[in-house]
Amino acid sequence: MIEAPHYSATGARHKSAFALPAELFDGTVHEPVLHQAIKTHLANQRQGTAKTKTRSFVSGGNQKPWRQKGTGRARQGSIRSPLWRGGGIVFGPEPRDYRTRLPRKVRQLARRSAFNARAREGALLVVDGMSFEAPKTSQLAGLLAKLGLEGKKVLVLSHGLNRNLFLSGRNLPSAEVMSFADASAYDVLWSDAVVVEQAALGGGEAVEPGSSPERPKAPPKQKPARAPAKKPAAKTKRPAAAKKAAKPVAKKSQIKPAAKKKKKES
Repeated sequence: MIEAPHYSATGARHKSAFALPAELFDGTVHEPVLHQAIKTHLANQRQGTAKTKTRSFVSGGNQKPWRQKGTGRARQGSIRSPLWRGGGIVFGPEPRDYRTRLPRKVRQLARRSAFNARAREGALLVVDGMSFEAPKTSQLAGLLAKLGLEGKKVLVLSHGLNRNLFLSGRNLPSAEVMSFADASAYDVLWSDAVVVEQAALGGGEAVEPGSSPERPKAPPKQKPARAPAKKPAAKTKRPAAAKKAAKPVAKKSQIKPAAKKKKKES
């Protein structure tokens, strides 16, 4: 378990040290990942607007400076050749994007390594709270002086948004104030010492001084229960169609006997 010096809000040191949470401070420092994270951060700050002119963009040089033969000098076709002073530049820089991206887990590992490096050096200090009633640069400068950090580059990390603390440190050239969740590996390694608010390392709720309390969240709206779907009514069986009455059979008396063919007389 790694411990850090523990101070009160006025700068008085407590007798007992503060036990840093093992989730973030495990004591391992991964130097290759730190180097990669710092290199990526610095590359992402580059504008990439450098540009030089090739011979096609330099003005002048339309005419041949002298004739091809008979002068005793080397043949030349343009005064804007890369061999001439004031001519074009060969393979010069062109506008480009230097941005690169690190995987999320690599960034997290670099951040943990940076915090572990400062904690192992004893350059990480924990303060109970830094809630200022109003922005006051002298108040923050006095607190840093009591912590023995005067003249050093200090990174002050608050628990959540602390507007008064941020405005108090804005005029200090050697201090940088930001939220604990926003600090990157570059920010931690840039500083000579890191001052962290105790609530940012575990426990407590971040409330900005002078801000109104948060409104309770409304319970989520429940969707009205759907009425059970009505089953279609069973089809009633139609009564069997009455059989068609059979045609009355003609009586024998009504049947006329077929006329017998008369035999032809031989």
